[in-house]
Amino acid sequence: MLMSRRSVLRAAAAVPLMSLPSIVRAQSQTTLRFIPVIDLSFTDPIYSTAQVSRNHGYMVYDTLYGMNSALDVSPQMVEGHLVGNDGLQWDLTLREGLLWHDGEKVLARDCVASITRWAKRDGFGAELMAATDELSAPDDRTIRFRLKRPFPLLPTALGKAAVQAPFMMPERLATQNPFKPLTEVVGSGPFRFVADERIQGARNVYARFERYKPRESGTADWTAGPKIVHYDRVVWTTMPDAATGAAAVQTGEQDWQETAPHDLLPILKSAKGVAIRILDPRGYACMMRVNHLQPPFDNPAIRRALFGAIDQSAFMTAVAGDDPQYQTTPIGFFAPGTPLASDVGLDVFRGPRDIAKVKAALKAAGYNGEKVVLMVPVNSAAQKPLGDVAADMLQQVGMNVEYAGMEFGNVLQRQLKKGPIAEGGWSAGVGNWQGIDWLNPAGNTNLRGDAGTAGWYKSEKMGALRAQWLSAPTLAEQQRVCREIQALAFEEVPYYPIGLYKQPTAYRNSITGIQNGTAVFWGVRPA
Repeated sequence: MLMSRRSVLRAAAAVPLMSLPSIVRAQSQTTLRFIPVIDLSFTDPIYSTAQVSRNHGYMVYDTLYGMNSALDVSPQMVEGHLVGNDGLQWDLTLREGLLWHDGEKVLARDCVASITRWAKRDGFGAELMAATDELSAPDDRTIRFRLKRPFPLLPTALGKAAVQAPFMMPERLATQNPFKPLTEVVGSGPFRFVADERIQGARNVYARFERYKPRESGTADWTAGPKIVHYDRVVWTTMPDAATGAAAVQTGEQDWQETAPHDLLPILKSAKGVAIRILDPRGYACMMRVNHLQPPFDNPAIRRALFGAIDQSAFMTAVAGDDPQYQTTPIGFFAPGTPLASDVGLDVFRGPRDIAKVKAALKAAGYNGEKVVLMVPVNSAAQKPLGDVAADMLQQVGMNVEYAGMEFGNVLQRQLKKGPIAEGGWSAGVGNWQGIDWLNPAGNTNLRGDAGTAGWYKSEKMGALRAQWLSAPTLAEQQRVCREIQALAFEEVPYYPIGLYKQPTAYRNSITGIQNGTAVFWGVRPA
């Protein structure tokens, strides 16, 4: 496989990729040509937990607060806020001149509806609304929170850049069911979605919103500060595989590939006119989720017994190779290198794996040969290797594994099914999240314990600890609570952390201004 990928890339230097759509080769100089990591299955970033949907969201929507690459939040759609009544009332004032893509003014009641819809899908949003007595729009530019108790993290919640980010939408869209994906895309962000040029599985097109009003002050840094657009169009082209995408960047048929394949980095680094860079040093945290509603993983003793088989280094090597600069192990339930991470419980991942011991522990815990349906996104360059390692691991310890390979979009749909595998359900699956998704116990939806996300982990103990974290007055107290949270997670096993890898991006030297963090498109310009 490695040789075939490299052969594709070398051949590309001499032969243009004729399989690419002709429209890609005919773009004007005001078009930025981008290769996303995977196809955009859902254009509703509140419904979808996929990172590609979040990136799409930042193209066409905007947020009340932005987050810079140091994780600080600052006003974005709002010009500022006032806090009164001993922290129990927050008045957020929208900036003047904000417009939706259909030409209508952005009003406070649009934002009230958007926050309400988002909070029904996002854990941090749910915490904010649980602390809110009333959310209202007393006038066209004022968003008012009347709180039951102080919530100093309000701007942090409304400025989070992790999935699901709190994107603002027109009221007529935001009042629709958050558990059904919207099909109409109307935002107030720097780009418009060109729906009639969308080809599912192949292409998505964005046009500069000429009436977008950037912030007039601050520094452009990730999702914060002025969002200045320099291209008329951005075209996302989905490639059949990562090697084909890398070849397209090398030949100049594409400008920017979101994720450069680790095994092809030596070739890309030596390619003329190509730059390689890691945008987010916090990397991608990986997990194997399990279904807490169905056997065998409804049994916590079985979940705990499987820890002894997990080799985080094997998972990360499968994705990122054996270069230590691109992988971090062992990791726990918070992103390593962030304030709430700790080494509590990590010894379970250290030392050689004893497969015979794990087999015996599984049998003692009650595993009796139940089928384990493992969902694997076969069109994901990162997640398929994770799934392959997971399948091998589960088979080695004697589990009855069914490898359910499918397209990523189908995984997103199937993981919502709570029923038994005989009715189309599932047992386990792999996934990768940005480190920013694992920053804290409110934002990490998989850790919340409220049975609100795929896997349906439920824990009153975890909910109580999360409440302690939310009310902790100092970082030191937050860190103490998070050490307890991690210890409980190793006991109850909401999911298995399986390592973190650093993901390079590749782009032509003909473009400049790419922000740190995730792939955003303001500030990017011809060099």
